[in-house]
Amino acid sequence: MKKVGVLFHPQIPAAVDLARKLAQDLNLQTLAWLCSAWDEDEAKGKIPGTDLVLSIGGDGTMLRAARIVAPSAIPILGINLGHLGFITELKGEEVWDKMPAILAGEGWLDERAMLKAELPSQGSTAPFHALNDVVVARGAKARVIRVEVAIDGLPLTTYKADGVIVATATGSTGYSLAAGGPVIYPQAKEILLTPISPHLGLATPLILPAETVLGLKVYTDHRALLSVDGQIELELHDGEEVEVGRSPYVTRCLRIKPPAFFYHTLTQR
Repeated sequence: MKKVGVLFHPQIPAAVDLARKLAQDLNLQTLAWLCSAWDEDEAKGKIPGTDLVLSIGGDGTMLRAARIVAPSAIPILGINLGHLGFITELKGEEVWDKMPAILAGEGWLDERAMLKAELPSQGSTAPFHALNDVVVARGAKARVIRVEVAIDGLPLTTYKADGVIVATATGSTGYSLAAGGPVIYPQAKEILLTPISPHLGLATPLILPAETVLGLKVYTDHRALLSVDGQIELELHDGEEVEVGRSPYVTRCLRIKPPAFFYHTLTQR
């Protein structure tokens, strides 16, 4: 590997420290760059020619890294200094032992499906891409909203709920799981639709085909939100619609542990 990028969580001191030490060490072996994962525009400018990106922080840092590198299909190696670490591959203390083998080309690529969300009423807004989930939900007021859901243009139901979650297999262990959704094996391409605290209606999560396009129309007399990976938020108005489907991009995670290790991680968490 000739060029390695290092993205880090700027508010975790241990992540900042490890990122600097790694970048310094890598510069002795290969060309490396360093950037906060929160500075997405700056990081995107450093991507061309990069062979591997190290994401240092936790799952949230991985989500940011995924959005930064997805159009370039660059592999990401997640180093966990956060809490859960469902998506990351290494613990901080494992890095120094494992890096020589990784830089030598060892490991395998774990491709994860992503979602694309669009707001047709806001034609100038670029599509959003998500590794975990796209959520349409109520704002700060503890009052339900109505979300009219269509699947490939055909009406499904209108949820009267706190909102709905559209998740990938990766996102099935996140917010969707907390809302009662199933866990889907990580490499699955299917789309998961999970209502959030539905009131007197369809309450069962649905697993939908990979090429499904969902239309989510909001009806509310108070504030509603569109959330992308829990990191990007936009206000939604009464009658506004969000279209969600599979993204043309995938997240390529570099792994050195066997594929079945995911299930070990799941039972640990």
